[in-house]
Amino acid sequence: MKTKTLKKNKVNVVTLGCSKNIFDSEVLMAQLKANKFDVEHEAQQDDSEIVIINTCGFIDNAKQESIDTILRYADAKKEGSVHKVYVTGCLSERYRDDLEKEIPEVDAFFGTRELPRLLKTLKADYKHELVGERLLTTPSHYAYFKIAEGCDRPCSFCAIPLMRGKHVSTPMEDLVAQAKGLAAKGVKELMLIAQDLTYYGLDIYKKRNLAELLEKLSDVEGIEWIKLHYAFPAGFPMDVLKVMNERDNICNYLDIPLQHGSTKMLKAMRRGITREKTEALIAEMRTQVPGIAIRTTLISGYPGETEEDFQEMYDWVERSRFDRLGIFTYSHEENTHAFNVEDDVPEDIKKERADMIMELQSGISYELNQEKIGETYKVLFDKVEGDYFIGRTEFDSPEVDNEVLVKKENEYVRLGDFASVKITSADHYDLYGDVVN
Repeated sequence: MKTKTLKKNKVNVVTLGCSKNIFDSEVLMAQLKANKFDVEHEAQQDDSEIVIINTCGFIDNAKQESIDTILRYADAKKEGSVHKVYVTGCLSERYRDDLEKEIPEVDAFFGTRELPRLLKTLKADYKHELVGERLLTTPSHYAYFKIAEGCDRPCSFCAIPLMRGKHVSTPMEDLVAQAKGLAAKGVKELMLIAQDLTYYGLDIYKKRNLAELLEKLSDVEGIEWIKLHYAFPAGFPMDVLKVMNERDNICNYLDIPLQHGSTKMLKAMRRGITREKTEALIAEMRTQVPGIAIRTTLISGYPGETEEDFQEMYDWVERSRFDRLGIFTYSHEENTHAFNVEDDVPEDIKKERADMIMELQSGISYELNQEKIGETYKVLFDKVEGDYFIGRTEFDSPEVDNEVLVKKENEYVRLGDFASVKITSADHYDLYGDVVN
């Protein structure tokens, strides 16, 4: 039964999961706006006629969050506080048949590559002239910048190729045009994303072409920072480091998920690299780009991981002193290669090991941050919270990395602007400082 007046043609887009999903939602929203829909991202008011949920299907926690969100809006539809509920994204791509049976309240499910069909269902046209256009959901001074879709890597634990398909690079000229369009709207920072940045160009240029793409993006006027996310270690194109050194607006920052510090585990994970080669690669990166900040992601409790394997990873993290580090507990995903072996590490052990790594990393982060006291950094300011303006250095990405806090009572900075900040104190994950005029 309808209980409230809903705004006709108003769409609420809800995004779950990673930055690649944020990008996809922004593209969807631009298409909807061009078709005269009133569109909001994660609207505060429950007055939208239509809700579109862009789901994540990566690991158990993310899947559960997606399912809970779908159920919430299915209930809202029953109560009359929304008319139509549509579901898209990775969970929908992977489990569409099951979801259709279990949650019949949803009006339709769409996969990761079915934007035209979704628009058609809404009686909207897919406007080809808008390719590359987005409605940014991030603050207007930075944007996630997807350079490729899908993945060709055979990692045993990963379901992404099942949901996103094979690797497809976006042509360089299209990406440069997109970057120019974003710069014209005031975007100063691009965060390059893909399932695997280092594979860029192999499909269309028959070679790894990330370095050339970086040069072209670096030339776009108005783009002051470019950051690299989700680089694969095996076959890493070393010419990227040369470009990073040569170009001031390519940040000395690299997000390179390494997954484990035991060669035995890396082999089981089908990562195509050993711990020894990984260590040599990290050492070479630090030699070629002095001061580079390296962010990585690990997995604890992969099938067959023994205490010895974990200790090997722990010792390796202690030696490596990564600037940024996150760790997931292993999630047993159907239709992946690893699903064929027993998920034999108990959940409490997985969590205990992950907690031990994070406690170790917390100490490393604290020590590295103490070394920054007295130094001055270029900081991009994102937001105001409580008594502080909050920004980031070139070594930090939003949501996942360190922040720089400047007291409001001492200084005034404009959000979206850069300022020089001298660091006066630091804790495990935050830096505090004063603006230097």
